[in-house]
Amino acid sequence: MNENNDGVVSRRQWVGAVSASIAAAAIGQAIGANATAGAPIPQPPASDLLSGARVYNIRDFGAKGDGVTLDTAAVQAAIDACTNDQGGTVLVPAGVFVTGTIELKSNVTLHIAAAGKLLGSGDGKQYHAVQAIPLTGDSTLADGNVAHLFAVDALNVTVEGPGIIDGQGALFHSARRGMTPPSGIGGSHRPYSMLFYRCRNLTIRDVQVLDSAFHAIRIIQSTYVRADGIHIHSRVNGNNDGFHFISAQHVNVSNCNVESQDDACALFGTCEYVTITNCSFSTRWSVFRFGGGNVKNIAVSNCLIYECFGCPIKIRCGPGSVFENMSFSNLVMENVTGPISIGLGPSKPRQRSATEPATAPSSESEALGNRPAVLRRISFSNIRATVPSTPEQLPGTTLTSEYRGGEIRSCIALNGVGGRYLEDVSFNDVHVTYGGGGTAEEAARRDIAPYAGEYFELGTLPAYGLYARNVRGLTLRDVRFEVIDADLRPAIVFDHVEDAAINGLSVQGNPNSESALRFIDSKDTLLTAARLLTPAPVFLRVEGAESNSIIVDGGDFSKAATSLAFAAGTDEKAVKMRGQS
Repeated sequence: MNENNDGVVSRRQWVGAVSASIAAAAIGQAIGANATAGAPIPQPPASDLLSGARVYNIRDFGAKGDGVTLDTAAVQAAIDACTNDQGGTVLVPAGVFVTGTIELKSNVTLHIAAAGKLLGSGDGKQYHAVQAIPLTGDSTLADGNVAHLFAVDALNVTVEGPGIIDGQGALFHSARRGMTPPSGIGGSHRPYSMLFYRCRNLTIRDVQVLDSAFHAIRIIQSTYVRADGIHIHSRVNGNNDGFHFISAQHVNVSNCNVESQDDACALFGTCEYVTITNCSFSTRWSVFRFGGGNVKNIAVSNCLIYECFGCPIKIRCGPGSVFENMSFSNLVMENVTGPISIGLGPSKPRQRSATEPATAPSSESEALGNRPAVLRRISFSNIRATVPSTPEQLPGTTLTSEYRGGEIRSCIALNGVGGRYLEDVSFNDVHVTYGGGGTAEEAARRDIAPYAGEYFELGTLPAYGLYARNVRGLTLRDVRFEVIDADLRPAIVFDHVEDAAINGLSVQGNPNSESALRFIDSKDTLLTAARLLTPAPVFLRVEGAESNSIIVDGGDFSKAATSLAFAAGTDEKAVKMRGQS
């Protein structure tokens, strides 16, 4: 065919015409049942064609980006215009834009270009409290409600990089206690870098959050939250948390790198359906800190934890709290202390100063206190860890770390008190190398304080590997504990442990120690295929009249002078030995 002949239609033209007709007919049918064939398709006004998709450059609203001029009003004007247009993108281009408190709103994406920076003002007067966020009720909300960037009751908010949000947090730190910091504000009046309250469909991605004055990212009572590709470095002030979630559900954290001064990823209140994967963390305090509430359905996997001198996994389950269905897998911990600490039950009573008034408990706290704590179905698998005896100073910070005695020569601790038992806790394929150095005096401890608060409140525990008190349904499979320097403490101490299954355990002993393992008033335990790697006078020492139904089936205890020893009124019939070598 000749495509230049006006009377002739080429095959290409014919196919295009037919496709257009079919598309027009489909759209016409979708518009309404009364649409007639060939009728023009209604179009929105030209002014509405890009509603919800426009880009608002903050420079068009007067932002200077010179690192000196206060650009708060210009950035807020761009956000307001964007949300009024059913959303879109607010662009922070190249430049340094100094701002105070900024409110993010529904359907707005704040995009910080690669050479762009939102620099938090060093003047505390440029920030204000978010009155919609309460400071009463849930005690975890009482930390403050001032922010650099915040959103309340917002939908579909996104903060994205690859640019920088810099909080200038050092300006909010006092040189010494009682002294006003350079910013003029401190304590709980400091701004969080990002603060979100009762938001839905919240995304934070590919952005750098540096030198926060308080927490880097604090998310409260929000749902469907995604944090991906974020780099947090915040070590210039106290309480420099990385992520801090309070009663958040359906949360996904992935591909993030967090180097914080305080908790790297705290979860308080009712946090459910949370996944954390493919991340790295370093902090002076805890990485995954759970501080009470109803915590369920948590999966942490494929993470690297390094230079953590506080406790990588710290679970505090106090009265009224319920923790269940939690999994920690495929974790590498390098140079960490107190690798795993779980406390169930009442904590140590806080001592008030002579001038501090006593406060009556709220009805909410009384209700919680009257309900028993529950912790069950917690698993740890495929974990490799190195644990130094003495914590180090955290690198990359001007702050000095003070360490308590209980942070020295730490171990894995499962600690139930107040008549409460941890239930269904498992360790599978776990290999930990400890610094060692435990003394005979530490090994002899039998009177561990009945508290379940901070792990260091118990002092140095009488085991170098695992100390378990009041646990029911404990499984250890392919677990290996080693020490670098001589340690006179047992590798494992069970204190009132019931229904335990141990298979493939390998531990180091010490010829000057009392024993490699110690069971106190424990029962219904099966120990199979265990190995003593280095000499010890006794492999297993069993204490207490309540010890019963302990079976040792197979294993290699040839490096022990004797396999069993009994003390403190234990009936020797409490233990059955089968097939040892």
